Amino acid sequence: MRKRFPSMKALRMIPLPWTSSRTAPAEVLILTGALAGFMVQAETPHRFILKYEGSQTCTRCHESAAREVMATVHWTWSHTDPASGQQLGKNHVINNYCIAIASNEPRCTSCHVGLGYADKTFDFSDPTKVDCLVCHDTTGTYKKFPTGAGHPVYDTPKEFPAGSGNIWPPVDLLYVARNVGKTSRATCGACHFYGGGGDAVKHGDLDSTMTNPTRELDVHMGVDGLNFSCAVCHNAGEHRITGTSYPSTTTDDQLCQKCHGPAPHRNNPTLNSHLARVACQTCHIPAFARGGKATKMTWDWSTAGQKGPDGKNKVVKDAAGNPIYDTQKGSFTWQANVVPEYRWSNGDTTFVTLDTPVSAAERVTINRLHGSVANPKARIVPVKRFTGRQPYDAGRGRLVVPHLFGSDPDAYWKSYDWTRAVVAGQAYLGREFLGPVGFVETEMFWVQNHMVAPKEKALRCTDCHVPGSRLDFLALGYAPERAARLQTLAGFEISEVRVLPGVGRLKLAWTGTPGYRYQVQVSSDLKQWSDAPDGLRVSGTTATPLAWDEPLAATSARFYRILRLNQ
Repeated sequence: MRKRFPSMKALRMIPLPWTSSRTAPAEVLILTGALAGFMVQAETPHRFILKYEGSQTCTRCHESAAREVMATVHWTWSHTDPASGQQLGKNHVINNYCIAIASNEPRCTSCHVGLGYADKTFDFSDPTKVDCLVCHDTTGTYKKFPTGAGHPVYDTPKEFPAGSGNIWPPVDLLYVARNVGKTSRATCGACHFYGGGGDAVKHGDLDSTMTNPTRELDVHMGVDGLNFSCAVCHNAGEHRITGTSYPSTTTDDQLCQKCHGPAPHRNNPTLNSHLARVACQTCHIPAFARGGKATKMTWDWSTAGQKGPDGKNKVVKDAAGNPIYDTQKGSFTWQANVVPEYRWSNGDTTFVTLDTPVSAAERVTINRLHGSVANPKARIVPVKRFTGRQPYDAGRGRLVVPHLFGSDPDAYWKSYDWTRAVVAGQAYLGREFLGPVGFVETEMFWVQNHMVAPKEKALRCTDCHVPGSRLDFLALGYAPERAARLQTLAGFEISEVRVLPGVGRLKLAWTGTPGYRYQVQVSSDLKQWSDAPDGLRVSGTTATPLAWDEPLAATSARFYRILRLNQ
């Protein structure tokens, strides 16, 4: 039975054969009466929409959708940690990139799933403010204006940034509404690739190169691979999204195990045993910012305010086009193909708030990941460590919320006066400011979950278990003896490779780990290997200097390797 729509009383429905694969079944609308002469193309999925009037247009059919959205963190920007009681979410936390939402809403809320979130009086209980189109646009034409409090451009073209000549055209809302569909990498990425004020600023593993990545960049999302949309892994139903940077009862690697199971490595119990202590991402994300776009690694607000010789704001870029100085925001550094740092995480995180004492004498960790070698729930995870220098109340020893954006004279981007901006931002929240404004070193950690490399690009044993490798087991809290064993489990240091003068012999020298045997092998093509004559060496009960030599080959190439064997 066909569902009736309130706006379609004047329409006569005539079933016709369908020739497109986009939707089925299909009908062409023949309009009568006052609507005569208006034609809706048959291939338009939501061809029955005659006028877009906000979320109420969508909820006539999808009755519960707006209410479902309003129950999510995407809408509330608020999250209460059940363990600590901390009030978290974008509306409450401090960060070390764009600092805070409060008093800066029209600029920040261009990534809110609502319309008109212009200040703290925004009505979070109003379902008509839900922006359905921003997540369900399939045309690529729906864009929120960067300083429009979540609104797109409606009637008159607008320029942004000011003086740039970059014109934002009005959005054809009816066209977008008639072509809504499932979420995509593009719709999710419109916010998540550009979080923190620009492309590749915040996460490290999420940037514009993930819109249509190759399998080499991300094995799940690659257009030449599995071609997953974000929702394949993150959809929890009823508009809820799994995965969060806030405290969670589950660790991030459990999202991987939903598909791959608790023992994903077939016939390899050694690799499977790693899952008890090592997150999947640690081996399968060997580096982030791998798609050709560098990620921002540092942000120093203390240098902001410097203008060019003409007295105007300036932006300085590096050779790759990344801004390294901006009058409004200060100084930055960028890096591509970044090897992660590694930390323990059990899913819990404690955030520094406006009530947390801080001091310029030590770096402030804004989001402290919980977990240790002694915590059986914790896993070693790869992280992007983002460092900053940002304003704080030196008199009270607290972080602050500066009023950055606005047309009023107290906004920092108008006055370039930190004291005025901080006083205004704190007053907006009803908080005192003792002063003076100081600057404190900060850091944040972002667990890397995307840019999953193909399995043939995953880390090998020698990436972690040799001296000087990417994992420092002692720094991770292992006991010295255990750390030393883990650090040399797959390898050892070759201390000398040289030709002995006058005798025409090649010598290899290394330090043996106590109790292990070593076999020198040789090859002429790096494919077939054989044990070298007299190439077996045995280490003693302590670290043992070992060596082997042979006459140099006279006529052909010869390659060498040393295998460490079981005790």
